[in-house]
Amino acid sequence: MPKQNNSGNISPVNRFLATLSDFIKRNWSKLLVFFAVFVLGTAVLYLDANTAQTIASYSIEEYEPGQIADRTIVAAKTLPPDEQFPIAIEEGEKVTKKGFAISEEDYLKLRKMAASPAYIDYRAFLDKILFFMLICAMAFFLFSSAMYGRKVELKEIILDGILFLFVFGVTAFCDKAAIFQGDFRLNAIIPATLCVSLVTVLFGQISGFYFSILISFGVLCSSNFQLVPFLFVLASSISIVRIIRNIDRRIDMIFSSIGIALLNTVYIVVLKVIFNDNFSDAWFVLPGVFANGFFSGILALGLLTPLEILMNTSSVFRLMDLSDQNTPVLRKFLLTASGTYQHSLMVAQLAESACKEIGANSLLARVAAYFHDIGKMEHPEYFTENNIDTENKHTDLNPSLSVSIIKSHIRLSVEKARQLHLPQSVIDIISEHHGNCVITFFYNKAKETNPDISESDFRYDGRCPSTKESAVVMLADGVEAACKSLEKPTAQRLEKFIQQLISAKIESHQLDDCALTFGELTKIKDTFVSILAAYYHGRIKYQNQKDPDSSSDSFTSEKSISENTGTKN
Repeated sequence: MPKQNNSGNISPVNRFLATLSDFIKRNWSKLLVFFAVFVLGTAVLYLDANTAQTIASYSIEEYEPGQIADRTIVAAKTLPPDEQFPIAIEEGEKVTKKGFAISEEDYLKLRKMAASPAYIDYRAFLDKILFFMLICAMAFFLFSSAMYGRKVELKEIILDGILFLFVFGVTAFCDKAAIFQGDFRLNAIIPATLCVSLVTVLFGQISGFYFSILISFGVLCSSNFQLVPFLFVLASSISIVRIIRNIDRRIDMIFSSIGIALLNTVYIVVLKVIFNDNFSDAWFVLPGVFANGFFSGILALGLLTPLEILMNTSSVFRLMDLSDQNTPVLRKFLLTASGTYQHSLMVAQLAESACKEIGANSLLARVAAYFHDIGKMEHPEYFTENNIDTENKHTDLNPSLSVSIIKSHIRLSVEKARQLHLPQSVIDIISEHHGNCVITFFYNKAKETNPDISESDFRYDGRCPSTKESAVVMLADGVEAACKSLEKPTAQRLEKFIQQLISAKIESHQLDDCALTFGELTKIKDTFVSILAAYYHGRIKYQNQKDPDSSSDSFTSEKSISENTGTKN
């Protein structure tokens, strides 16, 4: 039993421990991924330190034969002769003496010590470990729902961790290659643009921006805190996020690659001017960073398709493929439940336009609207939009049975979406597009025979919309269906009616979790009104136009209409 203070409340220590325990339980998988990244990153830093040319925290480049030693270096370990350095070093031996010249033999011993993994610059190694801990801590807070404005899935964190370690390792070990040594040469090989492009396309602009910040600090750590690679990677990564944020075709990745390649060249020139560096290595650096940017985009384009399938993400390219109305499943939807299909197209138009107005993901809303009622294909005859020339199936059914059939279309839609391997964000919208609303028609019908019937039995089983896109699809679905029953749908009547429908959703707490503001709801309403007013606008009746159900000769009516419209039979 927790210890209590005099006021009868749980003590601060126990309260803290309880909060910490709850936090770990909720985030254990996320914490495990970050721990794994930290361990692997530490291994990279250890290997980097193991292969660094250092002796007693000083670089071998600081010494040369004949130089007067400014410090006494004592061998900490015994090193036997080998093929590369056929000379022995004894533990405790003074390799250099302060104030004395460094001989050829002394210099050979220094090189042997620098090349040996037994001599690690632990001070520099621990400094990097501390800095890497800060990066991991920053990443943990950046990869949170509060920062993203949405739930961050575990698979996203795992992929980001893998890509981070890839850039981290390449930077650490390529820095040792002679051809890439130097503040400016190293930028030609760092694959930051490739990884940031993948993250941005797969998970969105915000994810790409945060990853750019993390990868820049990672490069700073793995490049021995060289400022030029850090600034170059930061500028290049943020630029590619901005360039590809609005692309919707795969071919656009080619043009984006050319753009970032040109920007990389500009950035490296500007950095050379700022740091007063000469252009003697420009023959290598400028083509190198240009090729890095260009081929990063090309390689990203090739990797996107397998990653989209593996990660099942709602990337812009994946959503564009799903929005193709000629896909077999949507063609079958049209033939099986044509009324529901036409309803879905109208909902998609409303939702897409409204999302554009409020800055939400309009493509995601459109695709989700296409599939939101796909479960109705199982029993299309039980939904009124498909009963054009047939009797309503619910006329002779018990209201409770009718409700169970109506409610089942959510479950069937979600099951069908999973069979089609639709992105989770689309499935979430499908499951949320009715929230937990009451099916009022059948509830009121049931109350006529049993006034004590429970309202909960007539509620949808879904959760309320958790994103703006999900809320917009819910509103578009309700508005499109309800406005069909409105008599004389003028713009004024539509505006008043739609406002009533939106207000009803607010009062029933369906929009509590989606972060929509009242200003955004006004924009959504205005968008719905403008589209539906244009859709329901009246037409001028043609002269001599007759009712097709009348007994008059239909050929005469058809001929009159053809003459009025300027068409021929």
